[in-house]
Amino acid sequence: MQWSEICEKYPNQIVLVEALRTSSKDNIRTVEEMSILSDFRDNMDAWKEYKKIHRDMPEKELYIFHTSKEKAEVIEQFFVGIRGSV
Repeated sequence: MQWSEICEKYPNQIVLVEALRTSSKDNIRTVEEMSILSDFRDNMDAWKEYKKIHRDMPEKELYIFHTSKEKAEVIEQFFVGIRGSV
């Protein structure tokens, strides 16, 4: 589905989606095609479901969006840090 279809079907709701087709430009990741996994009224419920699915299938690219947003896009931030071993 495209974002406009999801917004029409789930107005003013929180949705958990799996990205099927994305693009990145200037550190903005745009989800062009997605599959809706669940819809929610509460942020915490959405995060619980996100964590559960991510734990079981970490290879999936998941996002939580509110359908009031004009576009399904996020700012890309890459981890730069020090990881140590004990």
